[in-house]
Amino acid sequence: MNKQNIFIINFNLLYEILSEIKEILPFKIIKCENEDDFIKVIDSDIKNFLIIHQSNQILLLSKNENKKNFLHFNNFPLSLIKLVELINIKLIKIKFNHQSRVNVKGYELNLNSKFFSKGLLSLKLTEKEIELILYLNITKKESNVLDLQKNIWNYSSEMETHTVETHIHRLRKKISDKFNDKKFILTEKNGYFI
Repeated sequence: MNKQNIFIINFNLLYEILSEIKEILPFKIIKCENEDDFIKVIDSDIKNFLIIHQSNQILLLSKNENKKNFLHFNNFPLSLIKLVELINIKLIKIKFNHQSRVNVKGYELNLNSKFFSKGLLSLKLTEKEIELILYLNITKKESNVLDLQKNIWNYSSEMETHTVETHIHRLRKKISDKFNDKKFILTEKNGYFI
């Protein structure tokens, strides 16, 4: 299992304390002397990290995507056990939020809120609609009605039903009405695909 990263910026004392027990910590600590060092180290694709910064004047806070990744604690003194607990709680929240968002063909699908969005527009989806989008996105190939019946609805192949066609028709209509996108779910002779 990959450990989540904790960037400690301009907080040498905290880094030294945590460094002494790093073998037992469930996260990886990375020391940065200042914000410029952090910017050099961080990959723009990494979202699953936490920043602890000693200064109140943090340039990085101006970036909206990083606000949720900061740990602020003002109640000193703070026991080491309590500090590690605060870090772990924050990391769990970050990981949960990070894993809940899936990018599908230029859209963001939030698995927690069940919202499908692009830009400022968003659309509430049902559980089956989410399963259908995720399945078609993961398979990366055409899926026929029998395949979707089996893998999404757990129907046997002998069962006569129009469930798949009905759901796809309704989902296409919702996406078309909200986003004016008639090509999100496409059809070919072998089935449906995204």
